[in-house]
Amino acid sequence: MTEWDIAVPGRALLGEGPVWDPTTGTLLWVDILSSEIHAYGPATGDTLLRRTGQHVGAARPRAGGGLVVNLRDGVGLYDADGAFGWLAEFPEEGCRGNDAAVAPDGALWAGTMRYDEAPGGGRLRRIHPDGTVETVLPDVTVSNGLGWSPDGRLMYYVDSPTRRVDVLDEGGRRPFAHLPGPGIPDGLAVDADGCVWVAVWEGGRVLRYTPTGALDRVLDLPVARTTACAFGGPDLRDLYVTTAALDAPADEPHAGALFVFPGIGAGLPSPPFPG
Repeated sequence: MTEWDIAVPGRALLGEGPVWDPTTGTLLWVDILSSEIHAYGPATGDTLLRRTGQHVGAARPRAGGGLVVNLRDGVGLYDADGAFGWLAEFPEEGCRGNDAAVAPDGALWAGTMRYDEAPGGGRLRRIHPDGTVETVLPDVTVSNGLGWSPDGRLMYYVDSPTRRVDVLDEGGRRPFAHLPGPGIPDGLAVDADGCVWVAVWEGGRVLRYTPTGALDRVLDLPVARTTACAFGGPDLRDLYVTTAALDAPADEPHAGALFVFPGIGAGLPSPPFPG
């Protein structure tokens, strides 16, 4: 059995979107429903960076300092001094931003979903640093995990109710792995060997798939609502896992904590957003 530690014991309503920021030596993560962006440092502990005023699905570092954020009504930019401005607005009644990630070419891929999770109510968009927006997938349901292969040629993507991880490349979109129950796929991370690690919502675990789509490792956690994972630490060898306390049962005292599996693998650096 692989041992986990608790990095942040707080009870996040809906912890999500972890990413390691090498410039600050911290793990950025969000509590979506509390509209909060946090930064966790192994030596300094957890800090509330800011409250966003809207539900925030993900926050990613910018190359010049500050953050790019996937909010309810679109994608915004925080400068290093905290000043805010919109990069791209696309409000839809009953929708909010969910997971987002920066591609190797610098574009931000940002997903949305309906609060009622109505089928086909979400979008996956590609936002360029100049604010140009492309809608890549117009009719997803719960747009979720995003990641790229080490060579940048494959993009892995989750629309949670499909119970799949898909691949998007020059040939289009195709299934990569079908997840067994219980639970559905949520956020994901890709490691330096090209393996895909997937957090399972209502499954209490993280699954690792080889580049061929074979399941070869299972990490169990003491909470059912595991939401996302990311490699962090100075050498990117620690796997951090966000979780949710929302509607958690009383016998899950650690629901909503940020967990870490120390020294479990070798992650890939996440590029900053150049905009």
